[in-house]
Amino acid sequence: MSKLFEPLTLRGVTLPNRAWMAPMCQYSAASEGPDTATPNDWHFQHLASRAVGGAGLILTEATAVSPEGRISSADLGIWNEHQQQAFRRITAFVEAAGAVPGIQLAHAGRKASVNAPWVDRGSAVPADRGGWQTLGPSPLPFDSHPAPAELTTDQIAVVVRQFAEAAERALAAGFKVAEVHGAHGYLVHEFLSPYSNTRTDGYGGSLENRMRFALEVVDAVRAVWPEELPLFFRSSATDWLEDTGTPGWTGQDTVRLAKELQAHGVDLLDASTGGNVPDADIPVAPGYQVPFATAVREQTGLPVAAVGLITDPHQAESVIASGRADAVLLGRQLLRDPYWPRHAARALDHELPSTPQYARA
Repeated sequence: MSKLFEPLTLRGVTLPNRAWMAPMCQYSAASEGPDTATPNDWHFQHLASRAVGGAGLILTEATAVSPEGRISSADLGIWNEHQQQAFRRITAFVEAAGAVPGIQLAHAGRKASVNAPWVDRGSAVPADRGGWQTLGPSPLPFDSHPAPAELTTDQIAVVVRQFAEAAERALAAGFKVAEVHGAHGYLVHEFLSPYSNTRTDGYGGSLENRMRFALEVVDAVRAVWPEELPLFFRSSATDWLEDTGTPGWTGQDTVRLAKELQAHGVDLLDASTGGNVPDADIPVAPGYQVPFATAVREQTGLPVAAVGLITDPHQAESVIASGRADAVLLGRQLLRDPYWPRHAARALDHELPSTPQYARA
């Protein structure tokens, strides 16, 4: 039997296979009015079609815990009841299609308030064009973006509470997996990395202090997320600065963080890389991020998901069968082919159950 299509049980949830849909921003939500940041028909088809396509876990795009936590004004959020109710249609369909619905809870920090990438990639939106003041651990801008306002300790506590409240809404919306977004240069990652965190209080300086915010967010979410439901954490395992002499987050830092996350109730680390340094030299190649996931798995025993240019069924099967990861998360490949899991199963001599409407095909 294909290892890629073996079920995986985490706490009280059994994921039907290990080919999962990664969070991918769609920049397609309303940016003003009552439907601000609310999932619509585009988001429904985007997530539902991949569930029908056979992915075992469907993770939403980075879903903001507050208005200022959005990457762009066209991103999804889950800070009010209207958004919560709109997600129920999606989670119900995903489950009916045989997949598990998951949500990525996020705050974009200093990388917030930007345009959709096809409008003006990389540019921050000024206030007179619908933008807002961004927030960060330190007043250091990302690339050419405006400098963020440095969060006070009281404001940090507010953001932690916003993550918990968003998790409560996610539960009410029918999600069965929650993931804290701690990667790609967004707020949690900004606190972790000395490249973006130059604080001198209890949230900066030592690795222990820089991990404090991430662990407070995890604790707050875990406190409201039911014991029987799994909690994930997405990490950028490295800033890709190890060979430059510039301080940054490293693979070994990620291993140390993973040990703490495991002790704080995280059930799986979703290991990506980069995003915090605009000009980082990243050796992109098929499977280039898998070794970071493997290092966490081998050194901590925490289950991991691997990401990054995993496109071929046999490649994905090898990652799982060799014990390098417990699951793979597919991004762009699922944009190209929503039915990739079904095609992969066939290539690996495994037959996924068909929906009755499509069984004759």
